[in-house]
Amino acid sequence: MTIAAFLSIVAIHLAAAISPGPSFVISLRIAATEGFAVACALALGFGIGAVLWATAAMAGISLLFAVVPVLFTTLKLVGAAFLLFVAFTMWRHAADPVQAAPVDQKPRSLAAAVRFGFLTFATNPKPAIFFAAIFAGLVPVETPLFWKAMILLAVFTNETLWYIIVARVFSLPRAQHAYTQAKTWIDRAFGTLIALFGLKIAAT
Repeated sequence: MTIAAFLSIVAIHLAAAISPGPSFVISLRIAATEGFAVACALALGFGIGAVLWATAAMAGISLLFAVVPVLFTTLKLVGAAFLLFVAFTMWRHAADPVQAAPVDQKPRSLAAAVRFGFLTFATNPKPAIFFAAIFAGLVPVETPLFWKAMILLAVFTNETLWYIIVARVFSLPRAQHAYTQAKTWIDRAFGTLIALFGLKIAAT
């Protein structure tokens, strides 16, 4: 593998990571409501989830999806159901004050945030297809293990650092104040967006 091919993969993935999607909406909300540390833990979960699908793409999971299409369909529906559940939860608690979490909801730990970020990524099989499409032309089967490891490291770094930046911006006092002032409508808007992302995953 050449340096140019490696940098192409890094650039393409970074552009995809930055493009708005359910992860962005969830990261923004958690940063505004639960603070920078929790949102960073969420970003770590996103990074781990991205590495999961990138590794699966290298292992040829797209071929498995082609041979057993019901597996891909099942994973899509599970991912859509997960996002719809997240959207329902946001709508349900949209009117709750920021300072008063529901009595049946414990504060989210850093480990819980990592798990939530990982599940958000792992329940959506679309990244596997994305990575497979990139790797098909730029990562030949004979690519040395070193380069494959570097690609996975770059995927993890891109995904995690981007969402740490999102976490930093939306955990600032001004952003938190703006969120507090319009929490009900923002949560409902975010919940609707996440539900639409879930329906899109199920439908495509």
